Amino acid sequence: MAEQVFITGMGMVTAIGNNVQENLQSLRLQRSGLGYTRHIDTIHKAVLPVAEVTATTQELAAMAGKENVPGYSRTTLLGLVAMQEALRSAGINDAREMPAAFINASTVGGMCDTEKVYFDILDPEKDGAFLQFIDTLDCADCTQRIADDVGIREYVTTISTACSSSANALMYGARLIQQGLVQRAVCGGTEALTRFTINGFNSLKNIDKQPCRPFDQQRNGLNLGEGAAYLVLESASLVRQRQSKVLATLSGWCNTNEAFHPTAPSPEGDGAYEAMKEALAMSGRTADDVQYVNVHGTATLNNDLSEGKALERLFGDKVPRFSSTKPFTGHTLAAAGAIEAIFSVLAIRGQLIFPNLHFSEKMEELNIVPETQLITGVPVRNVISNSFGFGGNNASLVISQYEG
Repeated sequence: MAEQVFITGMGMVTAIGNNVQENLQSLRLQRSGLGYTRHIDTIHKAVLPVAEVTATTQELAAMAGKENVPGYSRTTLLGLVAMQEALRSAGINDAREMPAAFINASTVGGMCDTEKVYFDILDPEKDGAFLQFIDTLDCADCTQRIADDVGIREYVTTISTACSSSANALMYGARLIQQGLVQRAVCGGTEALTRFTINGFNSLKNIDKQPCRPFDQQRNGLNLGEGAAYLVLESASLVRQRQSKVLATLSGWCNTNEAFHPTAPSPEGDGAYEAMKEALAMSGRTADDVQYVNVHGTATLNNDLSEGKALERLFGDKVPRFSSTKPFTGHTLAAAGAIEAIFSVLAIRGQLIFPNLHFSEKMEELNIVPETQLITGVPVRNVISNSFGFGGNNASLVISQYEG
């Protein structure tokens, strides 16, 4: 029988906080991280809202203990700050104490730094000092640097499946544990804002010039964000051996790929429906057992309609409370799945449901509306956390209250 997979540690940094507790406080206070960039030199600086981590890259280096150490991109530093908190949270003083896996997700890698020297590469007059940044471009560079820094060497890999990346990283780590290949896996993702990302999504006409409004009739696109989050997964055997404090159970998961379109989901939400349905089946729970869905909820025209239809197909006229937390953190792309998995754990442990900010008008195609106020003191035992990426790559996680 495959081992259960437990969450024993969490660490994160986003636009609404530099650690898990600060994020929870901002969620409780309904304090959004959306604003205008202070760190990126872009023509959209005062036009397109983003959710930017407040710390400068130099301040992140100090937080990570990497002041004046070359080769650490902003993406890597965000990840290292979150990783260090995750290990502390799990009571792990030395990650080298036992074989472990590190499954990291990113879509931009070190592009936040390499894009600044792009024209230097083309300029024969430049002395080549910019070459120190080139190695950081590869998404795997930040993975390897974080792994080397904390001492995980046994199984290290990088996943890049757009917005579902870190949800898929969690699935991969959980599968390694279930198959007995490792007893512990640290999984998540890290993503820094870049001009390339902002320009790319803007060219798709997918960015709103106002704070995003998921599941609203007047929604007009997403707001990009940056951040990092990691969860420590451990087998039931290791939890018993270490007497680990269990935060929640990763009870079910599923990835589907509908391949409907390079960027758009299927209109009827086929992939999202299958991902949620199969994740629930794996968890041993039924639709009636779900109290909250942290939806992907990007506030783009196609995504919210597709996901809403999938919710109505799966739950019928009993759709549980749901909300998108992206108006708090922005859409953090590869890091979103892990960030929102942590929010799901916080919902269970705090018995609360987070509000869907900026909502004002029900979508005419749907019969459901998201929660718009913080709800406290309600039983939250099982949460579905959705992360849906380009190409129809759909990932759903079922996170459950620990029953031990």
